[in-house]
Amino acid sequence: MTVDEQLQQKLRKLEGPIFVFGASGFIGANLMHDLMAVRTDCYAITHDANSAWRLKLLDVPHSNIVHCDITSATSVKGIFEKYQPKTVFNLAAYGAYSKQSKTQLIYETNVNGTVNILDCCAGIAAYIHAGSSSEYGTNSAAPGEDDALEPNSHYSASKVSAAYIIRYYARYKNVNALNLRLYSVYGYWEEPDRLMPVMLERAREGKYPNLVEKEISRDFVFVTDAVEAFVDAALNVNARINGRSYNICTGKKTTLGDLVDMVRTEFGISAEPQWGNMQNRNWDLKDWYGNPANTNRDLGWTAKTSLRDGLHRTMQWHKTIGYTDRIIPAFSNPRLNAKITSIIACYKDAQAIPIMYERLVKMHNESKTRYEIIFVNDCSPDNSEEVIAAIAAKDNNVIGITHSRNFGSQSAFLSGMEVASGDAVVLMDGDLQDPPELIPEFYKKWAEGYDVVYGKRVKREMSFFMNMVYKGFYRLFSKLSYIKIPVDAGDFSMMDKKVVRELNAMPEKEVFLRGLRAWVGFKQIGVDYVRPERMFGVSTNNWRRNIGWARKAIFSFSFVPLEMLSYFGFILTGFSFLAMIGQVIAKLMYPETPHGLTTIIVLVLFFGGVQLLAISILGEYLSKIFEESKGRPKFIRRSVIYRGKPLHSAQEIENFKKDNTRSS
Repeated sequence: MTVDEQLQQKLRKLEGPIFVFGASGFIGANLMHDLMAVRTDCYAITHDANSAWRLKLLDVPHSNIVHCDITSATSVKGIFEKYQPKTVFNLAAYGAYSKQSKTQLIYETNVNGTVNILDCCAGIAAYIHAGSSSEYGTNSAAPGEDDALEPNSHYSASKVSAAYIIRYYARYKNVNALNLRLYSVYGYWEEPDRLMPVMLERAREGKYPNLVEKEISRDFVFVTDAVEAFVDAALNVNARINGRSYNICTGKKTTLGDLVDMVRTEFGISAEPQWGNMQNRNWDLKDWYGNPANTNRDLGWTAKTSLRDGLHRTMQWHKTIGYTDRIIPAFSNPRLNAKITSIIACYKDAQAIPIMYERLVKMHNESKTRYEIIFVNDCSPDNSEEVIAAIAAKDNNVIGITHSRNFGSQSAFLSGMEVASGDAVVLMDGDLQDPPELIPEFYKKWAEGYDVVYGKRVKREMSFFMNMVYKGFYRLFSKLSYIKIPVDAGDFSMMDKKVVRELNAMPEKEVFLRGLRAWVGFKQIGVDYVRPERMFGVSTNNWRRNIGWARKAIFSFSFVPLEMLSYFGFILTGFSFLAMIGQVIAKLMYPETPHGLTTIIVLVLFFGGVQLLAISILGEYLSKIFEESKGRPKFIRRSVIYRGKPLHSAQEIENFKKDNTRSS
């Protein structure tokens, strides 16, 4: 997969810096590959983790990947202010594939997202938009750009809207913009479940994929030609053509029957195809091909690659790239293309929160993973709420939650887990003692199939005595517990969403997450790390709190104290019986034996102390029963910041919960 010299020269002429929105998609990844071959001032703007596998396999440097949610005007404005691009390619879209079926997201991405980007493009050299041949809808037989648009789906309607929006910004908002209506682009890095990749992979096996009717047609454009069309458009946009739409097509109608015959001939398949064993899609049309006359005239672009050559080039790429070993696993394994939600419990951590955010974003950029960050302010007395609000206003991937009072870190984690939309969830304290840089190690283990990956503290940066106390407690707790609980493992962990779902369903109010995490089971593994000292301030834990944590852990996951009472009772009863026999014998043998006042006092105090201890242990268990029976909520949210907007009313917060979890 090389870039020819003529295209390289054109790429060098583009004014930079260059933005490629939707760079993790099929055509965007090819465009980024070609740009990176000749220059470094190009940035892959991405928000979709389901396609980020391409950027990983292309080894695009993390410094050239920028995460942005185009549905957020604040998010878009922030990256424009930071990088000051001169050329913008917008290939971000949603709804082109049948699996992309959320109607609201179609319009938010294709219409609102386009507006948000165009609002920042006044005076730049070029804005080139990836339109779609579906804009013509049912008027699909070689239409010219000025012919009637007859959209036949939400996706095509949204792309028509974008085309008119581009025309408006070009005429009235000083934006140099063109809309390229792409026909059936195929080639390198296309999704493995699409027609051409499936056709070629089956051809390697001497077979055919499931097929719709043979009369269905397409206008196939090789991806390198499509990339060159974007470059030509950016170099040739001018006042005369500004705001127009152009067809990126070959002008040749190719039916599926023609395609299958060509594949059969070129790759020597002897089997007969079976037509109609796959149902036609709503957008399948018998006359779907374009008219590139205006594109040839105004942009100087024409499709160079014949369908036959494009098939052979794609087949050769399949063989050399290691398609079955690299591409298909990267596309198919959802854990390799996942969205990670980090939940940070914050209390007196205002100074640490911005640093935590920067380190998390840097880590995600380097590992090329999509992220969601949920800061839970557990009614901190400092200005944590304002700090979180400022970050959430700039980054739509950040959610801020503020509790009505301090409910404790366990409730803070649960509050975030309840609304998390990620495929996996990471729990972290806000004091930076849980290093974000360890998350890629968690992610690696999770991608291998582990459902829970927990941090195992091999050492704490604290005094030798306190290290021994903590280590001793974890080993004692592990021995006392009725389930196997990992030693030296705190809350810092990554959990698959199915584990999070089970924890969220737990009805109990008195929560000890690291114990429940072990209780739910699933496949678990630990990752060693050194827990650093708190970066700012002093620890909110003290001896009293630590003893409280120990009590909560033991009485939540152990019946040993009750069992010890039973054993102790039997032993004391036995001693009492022996003492009674000894007293009778002594009285018979030595009638003058004096009664011991001291002995009586000691025995009274001893048995009284034992009884009080027994009652206190029973009281611990009864208090847990009492607390659970009241049925109070585990936490109360006072406010939420979602997509940069503060939410305060109960209905707004409830709607946010449904909206965010629906995207998972």
